[in-house]
Amino acid sequence: MFDVKEIKKDFPVLQQEINGKPVAYLDSAASSQVPLQVVDAMSQYYATSHSNVHRGVHTLGERATSAYENAREKVARFVNAPLPQNIVFTRGTTEAINLVAYAYGLHKLQEGDGIIVTLVEHHSNLVPWQQIAKLKGAKLYMVELTEEGHLDMEQYQAFLKQGNIKIVAVTQASNVLGTITPVKEIIQAAHAVGAVVVVDAAQSAPHLKIDVQDLDADFLAVSGHKMLGPTGIGFLYGKGKLLDAMEPFQLGGSMIGLVDYYESNWAEVPARFEAGTPNIVGAVGLAAAVDYLTDLGMDNVRKHEEELLAYAWNRLAKVEGVEMYGPREPRTGLIAFNLDDTHPHDVSTVLDAEGVAVRAGHHCAQPLHKWLKAAATNRASFYIYNDEQDIDRLVSALQKVKEMFGYVTR
Repeated sequence: MFDVKEIKKDFPVLQQEINGKPVAYLDSAASSQVPLQVVDAMSQYYATSHSNVHRGVHTLGERATSAYENAREKVARFVNAPLPQNIVFTRGTTEAINLVAYAYGLHKLQEGDGIIVTLVEHHSNLVPWQQIAKLKGAKLYMVELTEEGHLDMEQYQAFLKQGNIKIVAVTQASNVLGTITPVKEIIQAAHAVGAVVVVDAAQSAPHLKIDVQDLDADFLAVSGHKMLGPTGIGFLYGKGKLLDAMEPFQLGGSMIGLVDYYESNWAEVPARFEAGTPNIVGAVGLAAAVDYLTDLGMDNVRKHEEELLAYAWNRLAKVEGVEMYGPREPRTGLIAFNLDDTHPHDVSTVLDAEGVAVRAGHHCAQPLHKWLKAAATNRASFYIYNDEQDIDRLVSALQKVKEMFGYVTR
């Protein structure tokens, strides 16, 4: 059974008080909290097995290499990759997308080729493509939203029909609206015209069961710190034939095959894209996070969030002055909102004084906020350790905001 009270026991950070009040952590879309199982796995690695990987033949080196490659295998199973070699460890989603942009896009695109992005993209899946388009003389096309806040699929199809589209970059779930995009449909349409699809799964992998083979994704990027893992670790899934045809992203140790005086060649994938000493302990922590989520069951995680989202949506809808953004469904467990004319930073500050942690700002999605006609928003995001009481705390704290800033509200 999915027991939030028992789950919370695995997160000591949630047992403390903030400003003299129990913490209600509603900022998991930025970074989730880390369970003891992940902390213990990383501590155990340092205490018993730390060494460099793929180099030494001594016992500690073999233990470290085994732990690192075991993590790759677990991640591969988590997203149903065909082989562990389809997984490249990165610092997170940002580095994973930049890897594709510069190791694939920079070498494959020609002048006049098209890149499709969408209005809901995080800057990490927009800015790299803006830069690649400038460097290659390619054209960037942005899919906008319907009035309801869904991707305009008619506009997307119209872009594809132009015949020059080579890359489609799309998020599977918006970090502002929470909207779950029709990624499978987007991929099928892109493949029909010969385009490659890069999926930003930073906001979906922690919440949805992902099957890269079912999606037929070409590339898929994930951050560990949003799915119970440590910071500084993430991964890129890529189809084998695409990874094999790509040039290295960084050069140095570990990614080489043979180095001579004036020429070098490259190691096989995935080592080709993992130059230098990797974040070994981060991979160990990510593997433990994958184990934790697998034990819970991603279907159970999704069901819990849907129930919590419904409760939160209904509670917030009854707070006078609250404007929530995006369609009601399908979405992940987050709600971006504003309260009257009160600046989100002021809202967040008062909420923090009440022990409630939310995010305030543009959430690295300025084009979307421009479309929303809001310079910034508050964002409450829910995860496995949240319950209805946390939502009640949020609503109660918003009443405090209304009392404090009543003189500037409508």
